Amino acid sequence: MAMTHTPNNLIHTISLSLLIFSSSLTLTTSQSSVCRTSCGDIPIKYPFGIDDGCGSPYYRHIFACSSSGKLELRTPSGRYPVRNVSYADPHVVVTDPFMWSCEDGERFRPTRPFSLDSSTHFKLSPQNEYMFFNCSEDNVIIQPKPIFCEHFPQHCDSSCDSASYLCRHLPGCSFALPRSTCCSYYPKATESLRLMLKYCTSYASVYWKNVGAPMPYDQVPEYGIRVDFDIPVTTRCLQCQDPLKGGGTCGFDTLNQSFMCLCKDGNSTTHCKDYDIARHNRRVHVIAGTVTGFSVAGAFGIGAAVWYLKKVRAKAPVTCGVQSNENRLF
Repeated sequence: MAMTHTPNNLIHTISLSLLIFSSSLTLTTSQSSVCRTSCGDIPIKYPFGIDDGCGSPYYRHIFACSSSGKLELRTPSGRYPVRNVSYADPHVVVTDPFMWSCEDGERFRPTRPFSLDSSTHFKLSPQNEYMFFNCSEDNVIIQPKPIFCEHFPQHCDSSCDSASYLCRHLPGCSFALPRSTCCSYYPKATESLRLMLKYCTSYASVYWKNVGAPMPYDQVPEYGIRVDFDIPVTTRCLQCQDPLKGGGTCGFDTLNQSFMCLCKDGNSTTHCKDYDIARHNRRVHVIAGTVTGFSVAGAFGIGAAVWYLKKVRAKAPVTCGVQSNENRLF
C-alpha cells in the first residue's frame, strides 16, 4: 500500500530534518580563545583559570572575575579581593574586608575568620603574621614571647606575643591604638584563628613582602593575607605549551576533568599539532570552548522552513479531532 504524505506527516518529516540539520551546526570554537588571560590588571596563567575548563582542575571554580574586572578568591569563609598573583614565587595576596585597618582606629568592626578549603592546593604562608586586639586575658595567653618561652617552653607556641615588633610598630599607623591591647600570633590551623577571634575583638593580617633590598631590609610588612599555591607540572602540559608543538593552553574536559590541550583550531588530548585534534572538534560535549550556533545561511533556511510549515498547516483540514496546544507542532 502506497504511503500517503499528509500535511501532518510532512510537518513531522520536515521538523525531524530541521533537528538533524541544527545538530549538524554544532560548532567547536577555539577553547584557547575562550580562556581569558587577565582579570583587570592581574594576569591569569596556568595553573589558574577564570573560565571553566581552563588551567588545572585542582583550581577549578577557585577564582572569579567580577563584572567590574576585580579578581576574587573563593573560600569557605567568603570571596576575597585578590591584590596580586606571583607565578615566579607562587603565591596570592588577598585582602580581608572584615579585618582591622588603620582607618578603623579604635572602632572595631564585627569580623570573621579567614579560612581555606583544605582539599585545595592552597596553604597559608608562614610569612603571614596575625595581630589580635583586646583579647581576653582569661582565655588567651598574652605574654612577651622571648621571656615567656624561656620560662615556659612547653607553652611557647600557644602564647600570643605582646612584645612583637608589629604590635609596637603597626604598619602605616604606629599610634592608631593608644588604648587597645595587641598581641601577635600565628595560628597553625583555621580552628585556631576561629578560637582566637572568639576571645579577641578583631584581628589584622600582615605578610612580609620581599622588596629585593639588601638584608636585613629585604622584607617590609604589608597588610594582607599571603596564600601559597602549588603549580602542578606534567609532561603533557609541557608538551602542550611547547611552541614547536603549537603553543597550546593547558586545560581540562569539564565533564571528566581529564587533560586537554586547548588550541586555536580546537582541542587535543596531547598537543596542538597532534592528528586527533579534528576528532575532538567533532565532539558535541567538548569543554567550555564548545558553543552551539547557527550560520546566517542556516538560520535563514530554518526561518523559511518554519514559515512554509505554518502556511501548509494553516491550509490543512482537521481530520483527526480538534487541534489543541497538546498536539500542534507550532
